Amino acid sequence: MESKQFFRFLFFSIATALLLLFTWTYLPYAPPRDVTTLLDCASNSPWCTSKNRFQSSEQPPTTLSKTPRATSSSDRRRRHHESAVPRHPLDPLTIQEINKVRTILSSHALFKSSKSYAFHSVVLEEPDKDLVLKWEKSQPLFPRVASVIARANGESHVLTVNLETDEVNILGKGPPTGYPTMTIEDMTSATWAPLSNPKFNKTIIERGVDLDDLSCLPISLGWFGKNEEHRRLIKVQCYSMKDTANFYMRPIEGLTVLLDMDTKEVVEISDTGRAIPIPKASNTDYRYAEQKLQQELNNLINPISIEQPKGPSFVIEDEHLVKWANWEFHLKPDPRAGVVVSRSKFRDPDSGVMRNVMYKGFPSELFVPYMDPTDAWYFKTYMDAGEYGFGLQAMPLDPLNDCPRNAYYMDGVFAAGDGVPYVRSNMICVFESYTGDIGWRHAESPITGMEIKEVRPKVTLVVRMAASVANYDYIVDWEFQADGLIRIKVGLSGILMVKGTSYENMNQVEGQENLFGTLLSENVIGVIHDHFITFYLDMDIDGPDNSFVKVNIKKQYTSPGESPRKSYLKAVRNVAKTEKDAQVQLKLYDPSEFHVINPTKKTRVGNPVGYKVVPAGTAASLLDHEDPPQKRGAFTNNQIWVTPYNKTEQWAGGLFVYQSQGEDTLAVWSDRDRSIENKDIVLWYTLGFHHIPCQEDFPIMPTVSSSFDLKPVNFFESNPILRIPPNVEQDLPICRPAASA
Repeated sequence: MESKQFFRFLFFSIATALLLLFTWTYLPYAPPRDVTTLLDCASNSPWCTSKNRFQSSEQPPTTLSKTPRATSSSDRRRRHHESAVPRHPLDPLTIQEINKVRTILSSHALFKSSKSYAFHSVVLEEPDKDLVLKWEKSQPLFPRVASVIARANGESHVLTVNLETDEVNILGKGPPTGYPTMTIEDMTSATWAPLSNPKFNKTIIERGVDLDDLSCLPISLGWFGKNEEHRRLIKVQCYSMKDTANFYMRPIEGLTVLLDMDTKEVVEISDTGRAIPIPKASNTDYRYAEQKLQQELNNLINPISIEQPKGPSFVIEDEHLVKWANWEFHLKPDPRAGVVVSRSKFRDPDSGVMRNVMYKGFPSELFVPYMDPTDAWYFKTYMDAGEYGFGLQAMPLDPLNDCPRNAYYMDGVFAAGDGVPYVRSNMICVFESYTGDIGWRHAESPITGMEIKEVRPKVTLVVRMAASVANYDYIVDWEFQADGLIRIKVGLSGILMVKGTSYENMNQVEGQENLFGTLLSENVIGVIHDHFITFYLDMDIDGPDNSFVKVNIKKQYTSPGESPRKSYLKAVRNVAKTEKDAQVQLKLYDPSEFHVINPTKKTRVGNPVGYKVVPAGTAASLLDHEDPPQKRGAFTNNQIWVTPYNKTEQWAGGLFVYQSQGEDTLAVWSDRDRSIENKDIVLWYTLGFHHIPCQEDFPIMPTVSSSFDLKPVNFFESNPILRIPPNVEQDLPICRPAASA
């Protein structure tokens, strides 16, 4: 080893040892009794960023841009959040409430007796559903209770904290298998810990990477046998940041560190990729400032903006209650689900009555298995909500690019591992969207002699969140339409997780050799993978007691001589009696509609009122049901499930997902085959993507989206947007090109 490299190695070893000593001493944090600080991610973004990566050089803090209708400064935002009080039974915990939870628990015997502990989840324990349904705005709130998942003395605990009485109720310990969602500190410290191991540092240098250029990621390892039980484990893989911000395209292939997440002990180092070069940095940077042809491309598309001279049509009352057109719903950020939409109601255009549609909806789990069974890849089968926290991955939205000029922004307030609250700024945006779509139209043919042309524009309300789960970016939209339809859309963008290879061209690949993906650039393979997003949808169509109806579309044959036609289609309705009757795998040549109805409420002509789930493009999991990842992700075995409402059954992969074995999933609950006819039921829908990477995905992916709809079916007496007026010229602003202005 050259002397320069030796001294650099020695310096980083000593520095890392000191850093880890500090980390192990103070993480997980024991909450100080007198701390009242609010961490704002606008000024603490390196700390707040989840799935943190190790970067040995100091990074400048990210500053939020000033945004329309958002709080204009971090100081003002801090003051606002520190003084916020709940006004609705479903409002998330406030800064004051999270601080109180931390204070109460810091003096509780369980935590006082523990050398170290961490809070993995601190959220509102929502009041019972029947109470919330009866609550009216003029009434006082129910007692506020916090739901806490914590680890103390090496064990997981589930408890509640009554914020009025200060009572702590320990509900139980975690299951024998499975751990809670990782904290930010878990992820951050895991990426630093390998640097305390001389063998790891030596390996990095031998692979030709300077420690100054090292970037590492914490990777959940799923579950693959008993040797992984009884300790919280994580795997760490690293990349070279030299000459590019897109370090994901420069993997140190085959190098994997197995780490004990609690002790920070390096359990094992596997290095199977020494013969594989680190891909070059050229053409990997995706930042606009680094694009060489930006001037030539500047004029391809002129700027576009939607102007609202009368202002937006929606209002947000008491921070979380959204009202638009005939819609009203409660909206809140959540550290695990991301966005939770509750108490969705629609004002009937005929009666003026507010009618219940959905009690609660949110992304319950994301399952992302990669299709490479080799040593450094087989375990990459992520559960992004239950392992990392989908809401914890949400990044501040970029005004004018993530959301248009007319957007309203909502912050998330979460608790760190030590219980200190922090703000995820501009986490959600709400805006009206008009893309030129048509709500309804009809133009009468001249042959009728009637000159009729009636058209109505389609304007929608969008609730948006974007989560950056390390390399991948997810855009989740809840789109509310004036005709009562809810469209739930998921967009995938960001950067592929790639594999290093010795191949530079496909002409070097022999025959049918399995690359487990696509050669995207020299020495870079994009690995085939799936994305599954399972949504929890507690439908309450005109009340909680509903039924699920499969409307099978069957081919019928005419009798001889009955008609010139030989065949036609018939709708055959079957009411699901139990859960297994409602397990649905979509089939193109066995089509059905899937209705949630209220059998006790009928339209004027006698049809039961309802909504239907309308699938769009989706994908099904093709993994063997006995494959360990699929056992954990068994909630993707069907696209539709229906279960009876149970407050404890909200997370499709189970409450404790990390290193779970699939013993507490939606599939396990549904196999109980409980009665669901005319009951309070929950519909689950899984949106799926198969992703075979292509060169257009390099170095960053254009967004690909899919969606499904919740659509009224006999819910209204007639077209609910019949009386919406058309656009007229005098109502719209006249904008002139800048050159002639």
